[in-house]
Amino acid sequence: MQGELDNYDRRILALLQEDASLSSAQIAEQVGLSQSPCWRRIQRLKEEGVIRGQVTLLDRKKIGLNTQIFAEVKLNAHGRSNFTEFTEAMRGFPEVLECYVLMGSVDFLLRIVTADIEAYERFFFEKLSMVPGIQEVNSIVALSEIKSTTSLPVLRPA
Repeated sequence: MQGELDNYDRRILALLQEDASLSSAQIAEQVGLSQSPCWRRIQRLKEEGVIRGQVTLLDRKKIGLNTQIFAEVKLNAHGRSNFTEFTEAMRGFPEVLECYVLMGSVDFLLRIVTADIEAYERFFFEKLSMVPGIQEVNSIVALSEIKSTTSLPVLRPA
């Protein structure tokens, strides 16, 4: 990033994380800037990659994705040499929302959503378990969601 974020930038980012449909005029009013400088700040934050994109967040349950699974994946020794093949496979599975490389007893943590347990079973046997190099998968079913956010804590405590 080119420069440090000041309080205006942080407040702009906090507002956009809550509602990306706000106009630059609405944001400017809330952060105490005029519209043009606010718009320029937003453009700079986009150019610098601080703002990676703007999306619409969906309620997964309202579109029939009722089951959330966390899968711990361990690769065999041969599988570790095919790290790129594994990561590309994960990127190609729409059911895998997140994939993290871990240090410790497992190599990856996946967050997977499906319609139900039967759909996860199909995904597991027809897709995930077919990826070369997987030694073990430990699937953990999330019963309920206590907190889920996409908002990063950009505002500094007062």
